[in-house]
Amino acid sequence: QVQLVESGGGLVQAGGSLRLSCAASGSIFSINVMGWYRQAPGKQRELVAVINARGSTNYADSVKGRFTVSRDNAKNTVYLQMNSLKPEDTAVYYCNAAGVSVLGRTKRSDYWGQGAQVTVSP
Repeated sequence: QVQLVESGGGLVQAGGSLRLSCAASGSIFSINVMGWYRQAPGKQRELVAVINARGSTNYADSVKGRFTVSRDNAKNTVYLQMNSLKPEDTAVYYCNAAGVSVLGRTKRSDYWGQGAQVTVSP
């Protein structure tokens, strides 16, 4: 069984910074894409930033220039450095691992973390 454990959320003032981490554990052989999505109250979950195994990244326009996604393939861990935070960044941030290959299985699967609350005060 694969589990994603997130850490690093919290409360910060506008203009501040936070760093989220997400570690995947289990009998993992490889992970195609890791990244972050967020869901604000009353809104749909949206992509924030993703990174593939080669290090190619994709960001939502709203976070470009402020957020940086990175990963450590050896640790199956993905990070999200969030700078210049705004109140509109307030949401639950979910870690995602897509295309996970598990030892002993032929089919790749996707997994989600439990979510980390990020609250940015004005």
